[in-house]
Amino acid sequence: MARWNTIARGAAFAAAASLALAACSTDSDPEASGSEGGSEGSGSTDALKIGTVLPLTGSLAFLGPPEVAGVDLAIQEINEAGGVLGNDVTVEHEDSSDTTQANIAPQSASKLISDGVSAIIGAASSSVTLNFVDDVVASEVVQVSPANTATALSGYSDFFFRTAPPDSVQGNALANLILEDGHTNVGILVFNDDYGTGLRDVIKSTIEEGGGTITYGNPGEEFDPAATNFTAEVEAVMGTNPDALVLIAFDQTKQIIPELLAADLDPTTLYMVDGNTADFSADFDPAALEGAQGTIPGAQASDDFAQRLEEAYGEPLDSLAYGPESYDATMLVALAAVHSGGTDGPSIQSSMAAVSGSTGGTECSTFAECVELLDAGEEIDYKAVSGVEAFNDANDPSAAYVGVYKYDAENVPVWQSEVFGEVPAS
Repeated sequence: MARWNTIARGAAFAAAASLALAACSTDSDPEASGSEGGSEGSGSTDALKIGTVLPLTGSLAFLGPPEVAGVDLAIQEINEAGGVLGNDVTVEHEDSSDTTQANIAPQSASKLISDGVSAIIGAASSSVTLNFVDDVVASEVVQVSPANTATALSGYSDFFFRTAPPDSVQGNALANLILEDGHTNVGILVFNDDYGTGLRDVIKSTIEEGGGTITYGNPGEEFDPAATNFTAEVEAVMGTNPDALVLIAFDQTKQIIPELLAADLDPTTLYMVDGNTADFSADFDPAALEGAQGTIPGAQASDDFAQRLEEAYGEPLDSLAYGPESYDATMLVALAAVHSGGTDGPSIQSSMAAVSGSTGGTECSTFAECVELLDAGEEIDYKAVSGVEAFNDANDPSAAYVGVYKYDAENVPVWQSEVFGEVPAS
């Protein structure tokens, strides 16, 4: 998935809750994925080269700066700590664009593979990833997405990992928030996209299991992502008299919200997701969205980390979206190379789970600290900035946080709380 948001930082209360969530893996073999550790000394020791396929252009280009910043910050810190196996890590950034420019991401991935990268960070959109992931994993290059959440990618390949949790976590958290707010008749406006329908399905099942009803937005009631007019869809969902409405969309959100408000939707009954929990202060009249809520996977980034991201990027960032997850993805790749003793794709793949903490080990939070432990012969448990836990046997995070945000009078989403969700593989 791709997320469209500006993460608002400021005074807010912290409240943690636990969820027991399940996400089944597909076509996953823990032994083949190297979850028992690396093959030290068996691979290349050339300088580690990492590539990125992130949105530098297109409708998702707002995600590019924080994601690129996360990768660059990690590489900066890795090299300041001595690099990987005695060599500095290098990075090559390429564009993913979006699904309307479907040829760009495969071309970018092909170029990176030809240039000899051992790992690719990206893409932001699950649908974009599905356009090129087969070429990457067939080349035995490790791919780590910092933002993909589509359940179809769980256990997709031994060489595909992600530092964002699958939609089962966010969908469950959002649906439970809606139920806890007292809503039982829920309408959903959702685009016909792997991300959108997958998230819708989780929300629908959780609402129905909690005794609620989906009044609109059931399978067959999605809208075309390429549509430019949404009057019919707004009339259809509002015609079912929902007491809450979930909007799952990307750029289309700016067109849909005015129509919903014109149809007398109470903004306090509007719920959004990581794809559109955005800063709309420049788009709508003051207080237009006051009281609306949204969810975004990931722990709240600290002010210190936000500052480090901006310094690495070289200019202020309007958004922190998936910056922490991009940083963690890069750190895990580099640590896996150290753990396995090789900078080639198969060596890195063989140790990704181990350095994430799947086999236990001593906790560490910086590259220098983790390498010191590895050099001493210890197993490690890298503590991710984004709050995700060790990879499970589907190469998904085994647990992650989902942030709950509420819109203020300036139409800015302000963090309210974090829900911790476990994702045991089955």
